[in-house]
Parts: sequence; C-alpha cells; structure tokens
Amino acid sequence: QVQLVESGGGLVQDGGSLRLSCAASGRTFSNYAGGWFRQAPGKEREFVAAVSWTWTGGNTFYADSVKGRFTISRDNAQNTMYLQMDNLKPEDTAVYYCAASRYRIPDAVRNAEVWGQGTLVTVSS
Repeated sequence: QVQLVESGGGLVQDGGSLRLSCAASGRTFSNYAGGWFRQAPGKEREFVAAVSWTWTGGNTFYADSVKGRFTISRDNAQNTMYLQMDNLKPEDTAVYYCAASRYRIPDAVRNAEVWGQGTLVTVSS
C-alpha cells in the first residue's frame, strides 16, 4: 500500500492562505484517487476535497463549506497531492488528513483505504 505524509499546516490569520502537501511513497500514487479530510476538536472527521484518478480525468470534488476557497490538485510525477486553502476562516481550524483509495473516490471516510498522520491548521480571528 501507499504511505502518506502531510505537511504545510500551521497558524494563519482569518482570510489568509495555506498550502498543504501530501507526499506518497511505497506505491505509484497515480493508481490511487486522493482526498483531504479534516477533524475539529470534538467533531467527527469530515470530507473536504477529492481528486479522481488521472486516467479518468482527474476530476475534483469539494464539500460545500470549502467550495470556491480550496483547490485540490495532484502531481503524479512528484507523487504528491496538494490542498490550496484561500480565504481561511476560524471554522476551518482542524487537523487535516490526506487519504487515498485504489477503487473508490475518497469522498467519505468509509471510502478511504490509507490515511496520513494529519497536520494541524489553526485560523485565528
């Protein structure tokens, strides 16, 4: 299976931007669909964004709460997936996890096969 490692989290002010990276190793990442999830304190893990396999067009999917502010992308040559987060809000504060799946688009927790360890994003008001 592929292994995933996130990076890029940190502290940012309301309205600021961050770019998260998810580095994949162990298997060819192009064989996987990828996704981002987040979990705020005391809340369940929730879907943020997903990108399909390249040979199906690399289609992207977003939760309504981040649509128009976040952009998911993948660079198969670098075995890396990204989440560009713009116009961040305090309610975006959470631990962000990347995920991958060979057979399903990871647009729900149950569809993700592999998880990274998470990276904390804190948005101050």
